[in-house]
Amino acid sequence: MTFGRRLLVLFAAVAVLVAAGAWTVLRAGHASRDGDRTGDGPPARAGAVTLRPYADGAQLVFRSMTWGSRRDHLAAVPLADPTATRTVAAPACLRFHAAAGTGICLQAVHGVLEDTYRAVVLDADLHERRRYDLAGIPTRARVSPSGHLVAWTVFVGGDSYAGTDFSTRTTILDTTTWTLQENLEGYAVTLDGKPYRAADSNIWGVTFADDEHFYATLATGGKTHLVAGDAVHHTLATLHDNVECPSLSPDGTRVAYKKRVPGLPEDAPWRLYVLDLKTMAETATTEDRNVDDQALWLDDRTLAYALPSDDGTDLWTVPADGTGTPALLAAAALAAAVVR
Repeated sequence: MTFGRRLLVLFAAVAVLVAAGAWTVLRAGHASRDGDRTGDGPPARAGAVTLRPYADGAQLVFRSMTWGSRRDHLAAVPLADPTATRTVAAPACLRFHAAAGTGICLQAVHGVLEDTYRAVVLDADLHERRRYDLAGIPTRARVSPSGHLVAWTVFVGGDSYAGTDFSTRTTILDTTTWTLQENLEGYAVTLDGKPYRAADSNIWGVTFADDEHFYATLATGGKTHLVAGDAVHHTLATLHDNVECPSLSPDGTRVAYKKRVPGLPEDAPWRLYVLDLKTMAETATTEDRNVDDQALWLDDRTLAYALPSDDGTDLWTVPADGTGTPALLAAAALAAAVVR
């Protein structure tokens, strides 16, 4: 075969590969427009997602982690049937939570040189109400039961809770007045019954009881503490040690949290626990894997939380009373909220 003929064959082969690639892309785009599933993820379709309950019950709304054009978009399924075909819609969120028709979506804004981040307050139809620039990488978000208060935490130094070299900033926003409390580190702190202030204090992981009271994590002096917060009087008081990313139960009696357990690896030190706020008794759940998440209460008995997977994360459940076994709730999912 002459050199020219070899070159012609090579060009033909390249053309075939390019055409095949283009056909694949066009087919995927057509499927995406038609709302069909693309890739190997859970079944999904494009459609309207709202922060209202379904006519026949609650829904689970979360960040979809399925690879493809809709990765990071919000997805919704019936809470009673989380494996059902999920409805997916913009916006895209890194962290998300919702209650009473108010949503908070922490987003990445991709730039030429670097990414920036913002917090977007959503109404029940996922329309933007307000947006705020963020000082760092989003990590936690919560909405109060009434929908009137929104909280978020970002990393302003470091990007993981596993070590000690990180700094956070936690903000609370009143959506009725748009008053912004930009940094809870300005709150007056009571540690073990005594006034306390230290330059190394970090606060993160707000979980609301109502429009005044909340719980969060305070880290200082190499220790973490569960604190009771007052968003009106701007105070924090320690309640219990070795508590991170608390999540208050719907009945307000318990807090689920990740606890550092001695003897575990430095980069995977946490197990999922539940604290009774009246007795301060701790209960270990039967989840024996590392849980680096702010758990979500699906009801007064069941916790949901994220674990790593091939898609990034899956959502799992486990009973809150220390019985039962973990079970997969939703594949390729993160940052969920129960909409009732």
